[in-house]
Amino acid sequence: MRMAIWLYLFLFVAFFDLHAQYPMLTPFAVSLGAAPSFIGLVMGMYSLTHLPGNLMAGYGVDRFGSRFFISASLVGAGVLLLLQSRVTDPWHLLYVRSVSGFVLAFLSPACLSLLAKLARDQVHRGKLMAGNGLVHTIASVVSPAAGAYLAAKVGFAQSFAILGWGLLATGLLSLWFVRDPRQAGTQDADGLAGEAALAAGHAASPAPAPEAADTSEPPVARGRFPWAVFLLPVAMAFAQGILSFELPLRAIGAEDGGVLTTGILFSVVSLGALATLGLLFLQRYLPYSRCIVGVLLLALAYYGLASDWPFPMMALLFVVGMAKGVIFPAMTSFLLQLSGPARYGRTFSLMAIASSIGAFLGPVAAGALRGHLSPFFLSFAILMLALIALAPKPAYKQGWHPQPAAPHA
Repeated sequence: MRMAIWLYLFLFVAFFDLHAQYPMLTPFAVSLGAAPSFIGLVMGMYSLTHLPGNLMAGYGVDRFGSRFFISASLVGAGVLLLLQSRVTDPWHLLYVRSVSGFVLAFLSPACLSLLAKLARDQVHRGKLMAGNGLVHTIASVVSPAAGAYLAAKVGFAQSFAILGWGLLATGLLSLWFVRDPRQAGTQDADGLAGEAALAAGHAASPAPAPEAADTSEPPVARGRFPWAVFLLPVAMAFAQGILSFELPLRAIGAEDGGVLTTGILFSVVSLGALATLGLLFLQRYLPYSRCIVGVLLLALAYYGLASDWPFPMMALLFVVGMAKGVIFPAMTSFLLQLSGPARYGRTFSLMAIASSIGAFLGPVAAGALRGHLSPFFLSFAILMLALIALAPKPAYKQGWHPQPAAPHA
């Protein structure tokens, strides 16, 4: 548990620095002379360059552990933010953000894989993933407003430099405090002696029934992994990319120049996510059911934003955050349920690749079609397509055990 607390602490600092940039990037690009379509390309390229990094991270984390990748990703992101503070041309911003996307692609698979390895059972794993979402959300509640306030006081360049030094220091400190748990094949002499004693005990006890062992196998162990589930992270990242692109542009005409208003709007979304992430009893429900309910609620909220429903915009953004707070922990638990412990790194890598594809397509499509239809309607359409693709299947329930595992004797 102590390792999880240290990991949450470093994740908080990392997420704080990353989310503090959201209200600054679009006004900063506009100040450099970038058009809305080019801003969408900048945001999309950041996500597109996640793809090779996610692919490398999947196998690297499974083979070498998470510690190195967490530290290297944070240090690299800090150095690139320091370079971003000196950018004076939109094309240079595109180059720096593209490299940043590759460097940060290793962070999420490494952190989530380490948290999954710390879990005792499926319920504990769900709580650890919800804790990750909670830390992420708490950081994202305060960081957009803090980043907007910082930019308004000291300017964009100095703000990026401060955030870059923060990430650099966090990455260096993680080398001392983050440790990978001992793997199954690395025991000392006491561990070998304990294995011998356990083997003797198992020899005297009857073998478990084949039917019981078969029902606990994840679908990937049977060679029938339902690949359609990866449409869910694609749709979620697509909608999130459109939200990150559209909110700053809608607030750009405000009296404060749009920076502070954008920070407040993003903080409202995070507050909504915090409201549902704190409901830990939701982890006892089937992850597939939670995903379906959350995506349906999110799609309705985006439809309301696109159709100008007679509700305050902040209320609809709060509902968007609530839906995200339900979906993200459920989606992580859902993918882990469908895979096996030996494939955690590759599973999170594929999830990150799917998210990168969606995060690339979202801003690019919004920038290209913004003059013809509301980008929020695009989010609604993609989310509904994901719901159709996730039609109920028996495999979505296999391997799910809502009761905690019994403690060892």
